[in-house]
Amino acid sequence: MSVATVSHPTKKINARIRIPGSKSESNRALILNALSGNQIKIENLSTARDTQRLKSILENDETQVDVLDSGTSMRFLTAFYCATNRHKIITGSERMCERPIHPLVNALIDIGFDVHYKGKEGFPPLEMHPVNLDQLENEVWIEGNISSQYISALLMIAPFLPNGLKIKFTTEIISRPYVDMTLNMLEQLGIPHVWAENSVLIEPHHLSILTDQISINADWSSASYWYSIAFLADEAELFLEGLKDDWNQGDREIEAWMKRFGVETRFTTEGALLTKKEVNYPRLMKMNFKENPDLAQTFAAMFAAKNICCTISGIDSLKIKETDRIAALQTELRTMNVNFDFATQYEFYQLKGDFVLPSSAIKTHNDHRMAMSFAPLALLGEVKIANPEVVEKSYPTFWNDLQKAGFHFSALD
Repeated sequence: MSVATVSHPTKKINARIRIPGSKSESNRALILNALSGNQIKIENLSTARDTQRLKSILENDETQVDVLDSGTSMRFLTAFYCATNRHKIITGSERMCERPIHPLVNALIDIGFDVHYKGKEGFPPLEMHPVNLDQLENEVWIEGNISSQYISALLMIAPFLPNGLKIKFTTEIISRPYVDMTLNMLEQLGIPHVWAENSVLIEPHHLSILTDQISINADWSSASYWYSIAFLADEAELFLEGLKDDWNQGDREIEAWMKRFGVETRFTTEGALLTKKEVNYPRLMKMNFKENPDLAQTFAAMFAAKNICCTISGIDSLKIKETDRIAALQTELRTMNVNFDFATQYEFYQLKGDFVLPSSAIKTHNDHRMAMSFAPLALLGEVKIANPEVVEKSYPTFWNDLQKAGFHFSALD
């Protein structure tokens, strides 16, 4: 097991960091480009391992593909291979094959596609066979409260189906900004949609109306760790290149949230300038991450470090991510004298304790967001991060960027 030691000698941040392209936007752009017959030029594609793996898979034509631990690729490719009517087998890492996919598979089967489980019912690996596309249904029901990626997978193939698709939701949609991101990117390609109560309709469209270029925005999820760094530093003036004042990504909400904690943002044509000001920030918080689940770990680590008691809701989807992120947080925070317990009566998680820096390495549980959420604690003292290479999944240059900001970083196998 490799372990990195991270520290910051001055606890003062003055740096200029280039934020990588959004993995979420990039993965959608790759699928839409492939569906359009590779007519689209993609600018600022993410360098994340997930994105580069998806790009490689789409550029090859093997019958069996391995998405490793990328849930987005698993969901998007399952729908993509159905829509493109191919015989394919999709598998992934051991953890990937423990993550449920039955809501999407059930929807695809209801539409008329031929999808089978090759192992445990409801989980990858999957096998798809060609069907008669003219006999597909143009309406389908799906749960909205499990994973927005199932919905996005269906939305992206909808305009390329012979009869389009009307998606009806049996429950409220969680992570709604990610669904809106997909719809916004379809609109960039000239493909409209119509919301009607609990459903969204996308008509079939000809490829000739598609735009020939998609520019990927800087990743707000990656930027969230820099907001945490700005807050935990004694002083901070931090310029994040490429970060735009747009709402295509739901995690942009962190800019507004962090104002309460003295981290202010000023946007320019080149990016965003973060500055820290001393404020009397709240010590008791309530936060709902239903729309922004990828921010939950960032705030949990940050609040723990400053002994901010917080009730947290809207994070049930974290149980089926790269790891069970709730269990991972509970385990690691416990080493810091912080509890993160579920309050059954109130149906939220409560974060509270008297924080101490851990003496042992913080385990990342094969999850990139665990590593990046806890790394800012190095502003309070030296911390050790196990398996630091997990950041390659979404932000490969993270450790290099920390060093640009004055952090000391050393890794040992």
